[in-house]
Amino acid sequence: MKIVIAPDSYKGSVSAVEAAEAIERGVRNADPSIQTILVPAADGGEGTLDTLVSATGGRKKTVRVTGPLHNDLNAEYGILGDEKTCVIEMASASGLCLVSPEHLNPLTATTYGTGQLMKQALDDGFRSFVLAIGGSATNDGGAGMLQALGLKFLDENGSSIPFGGGELHKIKKIDLSGFDQRVKECSFLIASDVQNPLVGKEGASAVFGPQKGATEEMVKILDDNLVHWADLVEQATGVRLHDMPGAGAAGGIGGAFQAFFPAQMKRGVDVVTEYAGLPQALDGADLVITGEGRVDYQTASGKTPMGVAQLAKESNVPTLILAGSVGEGTEVLYQYGVISITSMIQQPLSLGEAMKRAPQLLEYSAEQLVRTFIQPNGKRGSRR
Repeated sequence: MKIVIAPDSYKGSVSAVEAAEAIERGVRNADPSIQTILVPAADGGEGTLDTLVSATGGRKKTVRVTGPLHNDLNAEYGILGDEKTCVIEMASASGLCLVSPEHLNPLTATTYGTGQLMKQALDDGFRSFVLAIGGSATNDGGAGMLQALGLKFLDENGSSIPFGGGELHKIKKIDLSGFDQRVKECSFLIASDVQNPLVGKEGASAVFGPQKGATEEMVKILDDNLVHWADLVEQATGVRLHDMPGAGAAGGIGGAFQAFFPAQMKRGVDVVTEYAGLPQALDGADLVITGEGRVDYQTASGKTPMGVAQLAKESNVPTLILAGSVGEGTEVLYQYGVISITSMIQQPLSLGEAMKRAPQLLEYSAEQLVRTFIQPNGKRGSRR
């Protein structure tokens, strides 16, 4: 029997690599003879960098940057095993994970640090980029990132505007003269599962602003500012971002990449699984086990378990999802090759205790799942 283990991270508790290893221990507890292939996965959010670096035998470099709330911090970019491709994870420099909930403020949060990571990678000679843009704390349309790469956004007095989505209304002119010309020599693959437009009821501010600390009043300000921003970008580049699919990703940085960079957007989980070699690993497999911290209706929008299951279905391999918790709306996943969705929590536990015990819970739950496929006579059930 061959089982492919391809989970995402279980946020706040275990990384994708740690989760895969815990699930593998459970599989081996059920039957040591089972062949396992570990393919830790991600969907473009936090953890994508580590997953890709681990999958390709790459390495990381630390860079001192400006964080989302203008504080100095250490961020990292990844170099894949080919030594040619650079991975920029937005969460490392401009992420929600860097800001405590009580200090979240999308009016002032900036993507400048993400641009600093990119500039350092350019200085280091990289011209092929994978950009994972999930998990941002920002809503500045990517303006900070562009400022770090030499663009100037000038107010009525000809001065550069301050950082943050709350300042975009002050822009009167976009000065492209100082933009880093090395960008034209590069390829940028944007890993994101977000298809939202930049503005409006389904735009960056309305849909994602509240999770970044935006009140109803802030959402209105931020959305109006992004409309102004998009108008100016269209004048400067000829690219209309207002209703462009994916432009609303990560507070509008998805639109900045589409307007100012030679960029291609692709679903994050597809980028990661391709680099990690999941299609090849599925050859001859009997089962796939995937999972993440919470599985609910949002999972079907392109999260890791959904992407893994879709790929497995193409190879006629059934998928088991092992979740930290299971919410509403998961039934849609069954049409994509998922045969079971199970929570790893089998007893009353506080969230803190469950997160602390995540490796043990994953190991035990994986063992029980796999045992259901082993018949009493020691034979395995058919995978077809």
